[in-house]
Amino acid sequence: MVETRDLTFHFGKRPILHNLPLQVPAGSIYGFLGPNGAGKSTTMRLLLGLLQPTAGSVYLFGYELRRNRVALLSRVGALIENPSLYDHLTGFENVEATRRLRGVPAHRTAEVLEIVGLTDAARRPAREYSLGMRQRLGLATALLSDPALLLLDEPTNGLDPNGIIDMRELLRRLRDDHGKTIIVSSHLISEIEKVATHVGVIQQGRMVFQGSLPDLQRLQTGRARLVLETDSADTCRNLLPRLLGAAQIVGQGTLWLPMLTPAQTAEVAAAVVGAGQPLYGLRLEQPSLEETFLHLTETALS
Repeated sequence: MVETRDLTFHFGKRPILHNLPLQVPAGSIYGFLGPNGAGKSTTMRLLLGLLQPTAGSVYLFGYELRRNRVALLSRVGALIENPSLYDHLTGFENVEATRRLRGVPAHRTAEVLEIVGLTDAARRPAREYSLGMRQRLGLATALLSDPALLLLDEPTNGLDPNGIIDMRELLRRLRDDHGKTIIVSSHLISEIEKVATHVGVIQQGRMVFQGSLPDLQRLQTGRARLVLETDSADTCRNLLPRLLGAAQIVGQGTLWLPMLTPAQTAEVAAAVVGAGQPLYGLRLEQPSLEETFLHLTETALS
């Protein structure tokens, strides 16, 4: 659905993106992750033709954006930053104004308001809308032309927990019930993991991971560790250099070891007890997705 080839962008002499290889499968919710300033918003603007790449190409629906801009962007809806609304107009009137400008059939106003769950609030002035409702109203205008592709830049930014849950459920419905492919950028992996099917992680303009959510979870599993708890981590490591010499001391009585086989784990447990040291705990621990995300971004910086 979306592909970039060697996508590069410089702001003046300052490089922002470096040969970005974005690949978004049709029918996916693609979580575009990265710290603030990593280049996510710049990428979104390049996908929309709002910026021109310094080098490389953008392809939408299999066609190069540069050569087919008007035709391709007619099939794309976007919500970049906070939506621009007329606060003195009702929700219905805000969507209707955009519909008329775009020449979209009249029935779409009521349809998109129903899709985003604002039918009951459609006759209220936009100034009375909560931030979450304003985001959904902006999304309603993005849906007017019934686009196949949606680009949403930090759509949950600043929302309260209820607003975040509402937006998450709406994204699922747009994909499952309306067949949309969605790119949603965020710096919060805890939110993306609840809704995304595919993930791309960007750091300082470089892609450091791209794949399905299960691919990211397998990477997480590959970084699992064995946690050993005793009285003195330093004493245990000194007494058992063959087994614990490579262990990392992370607390007075806590060591981290690379993931071991069950037989190796049993050997470690028996050796600690045999050396006269108390064994309070020995467990396998997987890093959270947040830790995996930090590992990916920190590795890219090193």
